[in-house]
Amino acid sequence: MPSVPAAWLLTTARRRVVDRLRSEDVLSRRLPELAVDRALTEEVTQMDPAQWVHGEVADERLRLVLLCAHPSLAREHAAALTLRLVLGVPTEEIARLFLVPTPTMAARLTRARKRLSDASFDVPTGTELEERVAVVAEVAYLAFTAGYAPGAGADVLRADVAAEAIRLVRVLRDALPTSYAGRSELDALLALVLLQHSRRHARVSAAGTLVLLPDQDRSRWDRAAIDEALELLSPWVHAPPAPYLLQALVAAEHAVAATPAQTAWPRIVGHYDALLGLTDSPVVRLHRAVAVAEAEGPEAGLDALAGVVLPGHRPPSVRAALLARLGRTEAARDAYEEALALCGNAAEAEHLAGRLADL
Repeated sequence: MPSVPAAWLLTTARRRVVDRLRSEDVLSRRLPELAVDRALTEEVTQMDPAQWVHGEVADERLRLVLLCAHPSLAREHAAALTLRLVLGVPTEEIARLFLVPTPTMAARLTRARKRLSDASFDVPTGTELEERVAVVAEVAYLAFTAGYAPGAGADVLRADVAAEAIRLVRVLRDALPTSYAGRSELDALLALVLLQHSRRHARVSAAGTLVLLPDQDRSRWDRAAIDEALELLSPWVHAPPAPYLLQALVAAEHAVAATPAQTAWPRIVGHYDALLGLTDSPVVRLHRAVAVAEAEGPEAGLDALAGVVLPGHRPPSVRAALLARLGRTEAARDAYEEALALCGNAAEAEHLAGRLADL
């Protein structure tokens, strides 16, 4: 038995990864795959989160994430590599999260892995550690998204992936000193994923089909997670706007509404307007269009949706739902068919097919 089993496992796994990286043909036409040793994955998953042990990060999964968040890698490359290497998210799903084609993401992963294989594997401390925190937070957020709303496969959600992302946020938040300048965003990120995850049981019907937010049984929401999230947010409600904070405030509006009709949609639109001022993206504009449709009507929602260019089925599915509400059946049918052709998730495709049949 090694004197420090966890360190031995990490070193062994690291060497296996490096050997695998060096042996891969970067010009191969096949999508790059990296198999993480199953035993390491199971051991790491079962470890209890720790805070600080003699100034070093003690949680091995967090150590691996910090190693992937190496300064030699661009932030988006570090996040993508960590999702693939540490959490095992498929390349196709990572490509969807970053809004790029799968071959493009595959090439990025190959380049990032090659660069990392030549880099130092020292665990950062002090200022360098804090500089990598934003990358780790982004990784956790993307990993949660991959579990909460899979873009491919048969599952409505992957609760295990989402739960691991939440655990990673908790470990990161606990490992950093209370004086860390970005504490509000870490609290907001944890609140955001807790609020979203609190709806996991209500998002799937007894038959395994997707249940949208307005149709969910709110008594099945996890009230303990909601209460924890609201407590985390309460000190920061009047803090300067920040991306995770604004998204958490949107999720909180849904959590405190007893019924869909009581949702404060104008406030949600205001949060999205503020978010657009910080990070203008097609994803934010798509979500804002949905909120505008609820606050001001489907015609206003269609106007807000105009010009949103986003790969995948969600823009045409939103457009189809708004057109159906306006009674424009033929146009709605065309949009649903477009969404179905682009949808890679079986559960969402079944839902779209049902809406199309209803027309």
